[in-house]
Amino acid sequence: MGQYYLSHLKELEAEAIFIIREVVSQFEKPALLFSGGKDSILLAHLAKKAFYPAKIPFPLVHIDTGHNFPETLEFRDALVKELGVQLVVGSVQESIDKGRVREETGVNASRNSLQTITLLDTLEDLKIDAAMGGARRDEEKARAKERFFSHRDEFGQWDPKNQRPELWNLFNGRKHHGEHFRVFPISNWTEMDVWQYIKEENIALPSLYFSHERECVVRDEVILAKSEYLPLKEGEEIQKLVVRYRTCGDMPITGAVLSNADTLELIIEEVATTRTTERGTRADDKRGETAMEDRKKAGYF
Repeated sequence: MGQYYLSHLKELEAEAIFIIREVVSQFEKPALLFSGGKDSILLAHLAKKAFYPAKIPFPLVHIDTGHNFPETLEFRDALVKELGVQLVVGSVQESIDKGRVREETGVNASRNSLQTITLLDTLEDLKIDAAMGGARRDEEKARAKERFFSHRDEFGQWDPKNQRPELWNLFNGRKHHGEHFRVFPISNWTEMDVWQYIKEENIALPSLYFSHERECVVRDEVILAKSEYLPLKEGEEIQKLVVRYRTCGDMPITGAVLSNADTLELIIEEVATTRTTERGTRADDKRGETAMEDRKKAGYF
């Protein structure tokens, strides 16, 4: 009798699918937070597998800052059409217009932190009680503190010292009225796991993840894409560089890396030898030692 064997990628896949199904069984109105980045695309792929041949039984929620890469939005719309799922878009610009948030000014202005209010308003409007996201523990030290089921209070805030134990894959989704959970099914995946799984499953991605020539400006050792949202400082010059992106966020804050990796095989080789984290190129994480944790405590992803 042959021995049954699961590769580590299949174990991670099984764990994530179990958690996605657990969310649907425990909560009344779950949703998947979709940024158009590789992790949320992977999560959508796992959700499709979890319920196939039925449709994904919850909407994708995208918080649109208005500063997205065009490639990301094009890919988002194509994927939603392919999956046949509902897409809900929360607009940061609408939050600004309503006076819910105030836009930052200056050459380093960003809408990243403004997403929090738009996200919380969108979740409240939809009455979402569990919002799944593609955050992983290896990305950043604040995310390393997360449970799979991350409890948020009635204000949408996260208290890392007040989370439930998760023994033997038992997840406690009980909550009071007005509270909700953020759920992270791929918490245990590494960046390498994500890329190897994408290759194994032949998952399509936006073109910006692959090497390409782009007009850029180098600011504080971060390579930023030229865009209408990025005012130049005195002395800064636009230069054409061959780059790719390891992470996907707003154009004014998402740094590229110099790279000739234009295939999944070459990207995997590159990831295996790099000594910086994928979020090491994000300008929003460089605003302070606890920048990510401070945003998460306020209700960020």
